[in-house]
Amino acid sequence: MRIPKKPVSFCLFLFSPELSSSSSSPSLTLYSPSRIGPPPAVPFASRFTFTSAAADRSPFKRTRIRSGANPWYSNRMDGTVSDQNKFQHPLSDGASKDPCIWSSSVDGDKIPMGKRVFCNRSLNMKNIVAVGFDMDYTLAQYKPETFESLAYEGTIKKLVYDLGYPPELLEWSFDWKYMVRGLVVDKKRGNILKMDRHKYVKIAYHGFRELSKEEKGGIYGNTLIRDSFDEPDYALIDTLFSLAEAYLFAQLVDFKDNNLDKIPAGVDYAHIYKDVRAAVDLCHRDGTLKQMVAKDPQRYINDDTAIVPMLKMLRDSGRSTFLVTNSLWDYTNIVMTFLSRTHVDKSGTAPKFSWLQYFDVVITGSAKPGFFHEENRAGIFEVVPDTGMLINTDNGTPMPQVGSTIAIFPMKGLNKACRVFQGGNVAHLHKLLNIESSSQVLYVGDHIYGDILRSKKVLGWRTMLVVPELEREVQLLWELRDTRKV
Repeated sequence: MRIPKKPVSFCLFLFSPELSSSSSSPSLTLYSPSRIGPPPAVPFASRFTFTSAAADRSPFKRTRIRSGANPWYSNRMDGTVSDQNKFQHPLSDGASKDPCIWSSSVDGDKIPMGKRVFCNRSLNMKNIVAVGFDMDYTLAQYKPETFESLAYEGTIKKLVYDLGYPPELLEWSFDWKYMVRGLVVDKKRGNILKMDRHKYVKIAYHGFRELSKEEKGGIYGNTLIRDSFDEPDYALIDTLFSLAEAYLFAQLVDFKDNNLDKIPAGVDYAHIYKDVRAAVDLCHRDGTLKQMVAKDPQRYINDDTAIVPMLKMLRDSGRSTFLVTNSLWDYTNIVMTFLSRTHVDKSGTAPKFSWLQYFDVVITGSAKPGFFHEENRAGIFEVVPDTGMLINTDNGTPMPQVGSTIAIFPMKGLNKACRVFQGGNVAHLHKLLNIESSSQVLYVGDHIYGDILRSKKVLGWRTMLVVPELEREVQLLWELRDTRKV
């Protein structure tokens, strides 16, 4: 088990103006409380900052958000800093007795509100011994204008060539700025809903036509028993992968209403949504999307030079790092190689699989969220990076091949500290990392249900959620702060 060398705490709003000006994303910083004076700005990861993927013209971006902050760890929303923000941390022997400022009012004010980092509860990093990451839309942020368009086009082709939809669908185009996460699809009625936190429908569209207040109330407001808005009649658009299919479903609803002769009789809105989902699944199963990304990763994935320094910093602090992704090894290797390609050795070339040196354990094909249940009896196999071959293991321990008494250890040379697996469950991960308590793990992901809620409620892991859309929401809240006070 990797033991932390020194206590480290989160420091919010201590951003480097130089880093912020050189990149569209600022950085969250870690520093040792034993330092004297302001801590240096060290990149944590630009993926934990906010890059908006939604535009003004989306009809669903009307709901305001409310914000709160822990006074010990963040600036006030009016720009002032409370004396409570100055918190004196116990210092190590021989260090200066000057108090450490956890929230800076000097450098912090230079960072736009939409670029800052907020937390719902305190997190003392000295209690964390392992930090884990999801890959897709966490470490690897896809470009919506290219990746979502690619998913949309692939789904259209599956609908036409595999499911028998009219060829004119091939002429349709995709507006990647229109949909946002958090919407609910009414499969039976062909509606797309925007609800508040109490599950009241605030905005409703039938295809691309907004329903009037009377229409909306007649459908969703006049019932003796409140609708649960859950499966099987409803679908939640809770991932960035789902935006293209929601947009396509709205197009098909309008197409059905205006072209009754081109849609077979008996095909209702729910059947159309089922076909869209089937087409999306076909794109993922036959590798259509991943093959295109593999050919030109730079076209579909945002380049982030802060990821490798962040991983190095975590490992230098004595913490274990791990990657748990639903993607299989071949695709995971391509994406992670791209993200770490700017960091090369003295010869100017990156050794093969060099990105593995930044992790202790990599688990591919994890099948989250089922991975987070210890009763999940999925077998865990060790992956041979060069060939992708899977080797049987006994709960992560290599097993000798038939006819041989010597166990096979596929990891050699540079990356011998990292082992790559496929499948398994969280119990295997805890064993591989020597985790004694689930509260010692911090996990970073983008899916509020598949990554965050399951790992938090079932295991008690500490969690960090990547929410790109919050950049614009928080920025608008900041710009309208004086209006809200009136």
